[in-house]
Amino acid sequence: MRDVFVTGVGMTVFGKHSDRSLRNLGYEACLNALKDAGVKPREVEAGYCGNALAAALQGETGVGQNAFWEVGISGIPVVNMENACASGSTALREGWLAITGGHYDMVIVAGIEKTVMPKGTPLNVGTAELETKLGDIFPGFFACIAQKHMEKYGTTREQMAKVSVKNHYNGSLNPYAQFQKLLTVEEVLNSPMIADPINLYSCCPNSDGAAAVILCSEKYARKTNGRSIRIVASVLTSGIYDSHRDFSGFEIEQRAAKKAYEMASLGPKDVNVVEVHDAFTICEILHYEGLGLCPLGEGGRLIDEGETELTGRVPVNPSGGLLAKGHPVGASGVAQIVELVWQLRGEAGKRQVKNPRVAVAQIMGGSKDTDTKGCTVHILVKD
Repeated sequence: MRDVFVTGVGMTVFGKHSDRSLRNLGYEACLNALKDAGVKPREVEAGYCGNALAAALQGETGVGQNAFWEVGISGIPVVNMENACASGSTALREGWLAITGGHYDMVIVAGIEKTVMPKGTPLNVGTAELETKLGDIFPGFFACIAQKHMEKYGTTREQMAKVSVKNHYNGSLNPYAQFQKLLTVEEVLNSPMIADPINLYSCCPNSDGAAAVILCSEKYARKTNGRSIRIVASVLTSGIYDSHRDFSGFEIEQRAAKKAYEMASLGPKDVNVVEVHDAFTICEILHYEGLGLCPLGEGGRLIDEGETELTGRVPVNPSGGLLAKGHPVGASGVAQIVELVWQLRGEAGKRQVKNPRVAVAQIMGGSKDTDTKGCTVHILVKD
């Protein structure tokens, strides 16, 4: 296996872009990534694009070909990936596989999505699943998980609210974040109830946006901008769909994290900065535990003690996470990598974490029988 490096990154501001097309958003992200890498379009040998909902919401297919053509990339293999919220990170893994396997030396990976809907309109996703047909959509599903975690471990509403407060503070420091507004614990707890105990400010928004990265082999990393970051682990897992009564954690995530740490020859204590899939506040607490940042059941303690704040032991979601930065579904997994590359390079501005060397990105996608359909974990290292 060959080493794989991220040598260029770019993204759009996440938010409501009703006047822009998918290809226009993709154009901006891809162009920024190419400029950042100092790479010309003709040097790119293959392209991978994560998108989950364009066929359903915009009636568009071949999103990757459309976006890459806008920046002058054509005539090469292009693969479009759909893996729900993990679409972008799955595209990243495919690009990583292509380089580590020796098939290419330079590829582009993008995540592009538009999911902003009229206020109060749920996304038309997962409707083939029985649970969804019965009305069990994501807020209700994660409310049940939160209730179980509260019952089993004593996790409190205040601890969950602190996740939203932290991530909105981080988002206020990120010019690419959808929300720049600070929140208090009281404001989160008093926001409209969605599905007890999940309030409005416990939920991430639907968003429009795009992110892109340029991956390359070591040979090309030496030729480019000198700021390349190595991907030392890339893991994709799927669920086992063995319906269980205790869903206070995700076996799929724990399995993915274990494989990633083994691949990287690193452990949770080596990690300096993390981006996780905080679609709801309870998710971030579960991911602390699933990634081994603390023992099972102690995620609430971790947020209470400030260990995941920007100045804490292991900062989580310095970008603002999905809760504040926003969640254009197919783009979120790539945007996590963009943020972590900026952090490892020391280019994250006001939200910069102090001297990080090891970074972890985690995201999951879809649900099935109280399990998750896909989970990716990537580990990046600054050499």
